[in-house]
Amino acid sequence: MKNYYFITDAHLGCRAFQHHRTQERRLVRFLDTIKEKAEAVFMLGDMFDFWFEYADVVPRGFTRFLGKVSELTDMGVEVHFFQGNHDMWCTDYLQKECGVIVHREAWTTEICGKVFYMAHGYGLDPKEQDWKTQFMYSCFESRTLRRLAAMIHPHWFVNFGLNWAKHSREKHMDTEGEPTYQGEDKEGLVLFAKEYLQSHPDINFFMFGHRHIDLDIFLQRDCRLMILGEWYSKFTYAVFDGENMFMDNYIEGETEL
Repeated sequence: MKNYYFITDAHLGCRAFQHHRTQERRLVRFLDTIKEKAEAVFMLGDMFDFWFEYADVVPRGFTRFLGKVSELTDMGVEVHFFQGNHDMWCTDYLQKECGVIVHREAWTTEICGKVFYMAHGYGLDPKEQDWKTQFMYSCFESRTLRRLAAMIHPHWFVNFGLNWAKHSREKHMDTEGEPTYQGEDKEGLVLFAKEYLQSHPDINFFMFGHRHIDLDIFLQRDCRLMILGEWYSKFTYAVFDGENMFMDNYIEGETEL
């Protein structure tokens, strides 16, 4: 039996990180390592720091990553791409050119007899229900604003998006530092999962990104929640072999995948 892999939050192209091309190559080497062992790969959002598709134009860069993803899908490996709050502006490029399956909402599915609830995680945290955050997300999701943005020359709008994302990350790091686990009674995605579990008791795994922390806890005896860290410093991934699930950090030349 082949494995199912889960990764999230690579933020490829982020201008706040040094050596971002090295980061992309590391991700590509990880995908190359697992390609013969993978039944499916689930990318749980924010794989790009900013992504906006025009009708005939896609953002510059990421050729190594997109090429490797295309190689996996050509081999018959399912690649599922969940839109995050940094890369929600997809149309059909990734499906048609790279063969991925794009998920714009949370998705529940069964794998080897286990029920998985998967989502990037943005908008689920009760702390993100304030009007400012909800207004920002509604702007991101607005088709009207997207059409207007598409009228701006790619050079200007893509640069604006990348610089905005860089400024947002640097501001966040200056004021809050690296994200830390808030505890089971305060961590937003844990609170969401516990509430959701009350009406959906068949869930065995909640799989999230977004928070940039690596967390693996049991909510009940048969229900486990995992927040999968990120892929710019921790290089965290999870793998399910049909019976067992574990989370690890990818270390080239040392990690058993």
